[in-house]
This record gives sequence, structure tokens and C-alpha cells, in this order.
Amino acid sequence: MENFEAYELLQGINSPTDLKALSADRLPHLAAEIREYLSYRVRENGGHLASNLGVVELTLAIHRVFETPCDHVIFDVGHQSYVHKLLTGRKEQFDTLRMPGGLSGFTKRGESAHDAFGAGHSSTAISAAIGMAEADVLSGSDAFTVAVVGDGALTGGLAYEGLNNCRRDLRLVIIINENEMSISPNTGHLCEHLSRIRSSKKYLRAKAFTANALSRLPFVGKPLYRAMGALKRRVKHLFYRENLFEHMNVRYRGPIDGNDLEGLIASLEYAKQLKSSVILHVKTQKGRGDAAAEASPDLYHGVAPREVISSAETFSAAFGNAACRAAAADARICAITAAMSYGTGLEPFRAQYPNRFFDVGIAEGHAVTFAAGLAAGGKRPVVAVYSTFLQRAFDMLVHDAALQHLPVTLAIDRAGFNTADGPTHHGVFDVAMLSALPGVAIYAPVTVKGVERALTAALQHEGVAALRYPSGGESARLLAAFYPCGAADSAPTVRVYDSGTAPCLTVVTHGRIAAEALRAADALMQEGISLRILLCEYLAPYTILAREVAPLLAGETVLFYEEEIRAGGFGENLRAALLHAELLGSRSARVLGAEDPFACPSKTENVWQAAGVDAIALANAARDLMMKSKKENVKL
Repeated sequence: MENFEAYELLQGINSPTDLKALSADRLPHLAAEIREYLSYRVRENGGHLASNLGVVELTLAIHRVFETPCDHVIFDVGHQSYVHKLLTGRKEQFDTLRMPGGLSGFTKRGESAHDAFGAGHSSTAISAAIGMAEADVLSGSDAFTVAVVGDGALTGGLAYEGLNNCRRDLRLVIIINENEMSISPNTGHLCEHLSRIRSSKKYLRAKAFTANALSRLPFVGKPLYRAMGALKRRVKHLFYRENLFEHMNVRYRGPIDGNDLEGLIASLEYAKQLKSSVILHVKTQKGRGDAAAEASPDLYHGVAPREVISSAETFSAAFGNAACRAAAADARICAITAAMSYGTGLEPFRAQYPNRFFDVGIAEGHAVTFAAGLAAGGKRPVVAVYSTFLQRAFDMLVHDAALQHLPVTLAIDRAGFNTADGPTHHGVFDVAMLSALPGVAIYAPVTVKGVERALTAALQHEGVAALRYPSGGESARLLAAFYPCGAADSAPTVRVYDSGTAPCLTVVTHGRIAAEALRAADALMQEGISLRILLCEYLAPYTILAREVAPLLAGETVLFYEEEIRAGGFGENLRAALLHAELLGSRSARVLGAEDPFACPSKTENVWQAAGVDAIALANAARDLMMKSKKENVKL
């Protein structure tokens, strides 16, 4: 349990009620303590630092004005909700942030009643908030719904789909938090002055008095009030250029200093009194209060835990470097990212080939269709994307890329289970998703050299191709077992490891979970059961892989083993291909994959245990298969 004795004010904040009891003049000191604590704790545990440092005052203001959990506060993505967690009863557990059995790094409905809506991906908050606000209308509730949306989320089309469906008469406050890019031309001292005046209580009282007085005048009252409103809008447009949000029939107010607590509270009180849909545009400083994060907010958007920082080359970096070498040899190659150039290793490509580098914002669907357009124009596009975010582009993969047999290459980062970021970031659906597409090629390198080999092969494929790799870098155990002579420069193939001289059964696997297969092999050897482990460096086309795997099968049983979802995944597809080609013979076969793709480990287990695909689960499955095989042989 975290010790907060060094924090005079923060130690006494256990709920929003405690925050409301604090005098206004003490709030800046509380904000400073929160920043100091976050700078320390996030560096220890890893997580999103710069964005949370930027929203300290904004979160304090929200909880001073609104009444959660009766009112609903929805954070887009949820990665900037750390301050919200500290204020809503989770302070003592904050040292468990992003750890097994600990607090999630995002909002999570099951974690607290104050988390109105869970998230992990971008651009969902507006749609969800409108849904909750409409639900309150249907239920007769007078609760408010507040959506906190970063400006980056507005690069995703879902945000505009939500706005297009927004009624003006909802108790809805949409806070656009601008911390990187400009989303409105309404800047300058005059605009800020008008915003302060219009947010004041005197202005609101005067506006209400005028409306009531004019509405009572017979015949001319309402027409006069409408005429004055039209005149006001014309005068406003002399100072304000056209605003997209107001064209979508949503009130707009801003920009507002997002690090000015007093001004924020006044603006939120104003929005609350309107009792209608309103957008508040606030401008916060990302990384505020931390010199390093202020200077490089992109680098400090997400930080690794202090103890796992390593100088070893990651798969992401290996991909970025390989993409640069490929682009040097082929001028058709272009690179695309959805606002993740650092995370996917594409910064070197951006620097070396700026004209062939495209950051499309948080818009994975657009990234894939854009890539299909480049491919139709004769280019060789490579889309670098995290596995969990690729899910958002499935329709585009089907309709725009695969259907037209266009050579679009996907570099799928963070494949497999994600321990720290949890279920929202598990990369366990991409294999099944891609396996459903005719003509796709899927590669699964587990070495740095393998990433380059896979990229080379993918770029030669006439159609959709993907290389998938986990976070981090090479496993010394996998290198020793499957690459005893080094990761040779050859085409992707199937690697073989035998735990004994006469293998009793074969485990066919791919990716980093092969390390769990090696642990299972060690345990089973103590019982006299030896395994042959086939590590596949490519998965699809499964018909080709089946022909390569078949001669390598040993023993009377085969176990297909993966950390992705079992249904429609690697194991089921490869088993079907072997059966169809009559290559399994009389062998019995079983698929062991994740039955729970949203696995969340407890304090005493890892994510593979929670999903039922760890070394223990594999060893048990192998024993069951051996027992079944012996019984069948006895019957014969």
C-alpha cells in the first residue's frame, strides 16, 4: 500500500467529497502534489505520463463541479485518467498501477463506480457519452455526462459520427482537450476575454433575464428575441471564424486555459447551467510540471517501468531499420502510421524518407484504405500498427485491400498478450482475423534478423501480407533452442527443437509463446515424455505451411499451441489444412489457444496462466493426449 505521508493535501483526498471540502486557495498546492507523485510513480510502474500531467487542473475542476458517480465522466482512451483514479478512492492502490491484479492503466467499469465507461482505444468517448446521456433522458434522470476528449481523438472518424448524432437538448458536456494540435482558429486575447465574460454568472443571469422578459411581451417578444440572437451570431462571426462544432448544432465555448483552475471551474459551472449539449475547448500543457516531459511530450507520452528499461534492440526498432533499408532499395515503398511513429519504430523512416512517410492520425481504417489507394497507384505501402488497433480496420482489409488483391503490407506490433496495458491492448485477434482473408500471407518472426526476412518476403507477396511480432526484443531461450548456429539469413521457415531422442508427440507453435513450450518440455522430460517443438516463422498460406510441417511431425499426437484466440486461429486453420491434404495420417490432434481473450491476471499469476495457455496448461494437454493415444492403441 502506497504511503502518502509526504503529501500534505493528497493524503487526505479519498473521494470527490474530500476534494469539494478543500478551500479554493489550496487547490493549486494539491495540483502540485499530484504532479510530483505522478512523476515518481509512473516512472516506477510505467504508463502514460505527459498526458496525465497536463490534465491535473482539468480533472480537479471536473470533480469540483460534477457529482460522480451520479454524473458520468468518460475519458476518451482512458490513458489520461490517473488523476481521476487518485481522486475517486483508488489512491492507496495506485502503486499497483499496470501490475498483475492491480489498477488498470485505463478506465475500467469493474474497477470503480466512478469509471462510467471503459476504454483503451481512441475516439469512443463522444459516442459513448451521447448514448449515456440519451439513456438518462429515457430513464428520467437529471444526471450530467462529461466526455473528456483529446484533440488527437478528433483525427478518428468515430468522433464525428458521434457528433453528427448529438441532440442539442442533452445534459452533455464534451471537453476537447487540445494539447498538441490546433483544432480551432478562435485564439487571441479578445477571444479569451469574451469567453471569460460569457462564462461569468453575471452574463448568465443577464442572458436569462433578457430571455424571460422578451418572452412575456405579446406578439413581438419571441420574434424580437430570435432577431437579437441572429444579430448576436452575426456580431460574433465578425470576431470568430466559422466553427465546425456549431455547424453540427452543438454549442461551443473556448478556447479556455486548461491549466487555470478558477477559469475551468467557472466554465464548467456555465456548461452545467446550460443543461444542454455543449463543447468546451480547453488548452492544456502536456507534461506540465515535469521538465523532461514538458520538453519532449511525445517521448514521455508513455514510459517504460524503470526496472525493464533495456538497450537491446526491440522488434519495433528492428522493423523500422529494416523498412529504411527496404526503402533505400525500392522507391515504391511507403510507410504509414496511425499516430504511432515512435511506438512502431518508424521515426528513422520519417527522417530519411519524409516524402514517403504518412502519419494519418488515429484513424486505422483510413490508414488501410489509404494504403490500398497507394498500392493501386503502383506503390508498396507498409502500415505499421499495434495488433489491438488493427481490429478497427477489419472492414477496410476485407473490402479495400484483400478483395482487390492489392499488395498492402501490415507490420503488426505488440502481437500477443499485453501484461501491463491489459485486455484493451491484448493482440490476440489478428491471426484469426487475417486467416479469414483469401490470399493473405502471415509471418511470425521471433528474431531481429527474422523481422527483416519477414518484411522482405511480405513486400514480395502479391496481396495482403502481414508480419507480426511482440513487444520487446529477442528471447535468449528461443535463440538457444531454435537457432543454435545463429539466426541465419534464409527465407521464413519451420524450426525444430527436440527435448529427447525419440519425441513422443509434436507441438506446433509460433511466436514468443514457444518459450512456454520449452518450459513444458523441461517438465515433461522428468516424466519420460519428450516433445518435438516446431516453431513456425510463417503461418499462412496454411496449405503451404501444412506441406512443410507434415514431414516434421513426430509421435502419434499433435498439439497446435498459440497464445491467440483458438476459434478461427492458427491451430484450427493448420489442422484443417493438414486434414484436407490427408497429411495428419492416424495422428490425433488438439488445439490449445486462449479461451479468454480478455484475460486479466491476479497478483499471483501471469497473463498466460490467466488465459490457460501457460507451460502448465500445455504440459497437462500433452499428458491428456498421450493418455488418449495409449488408450486407443490398447483398443487396437
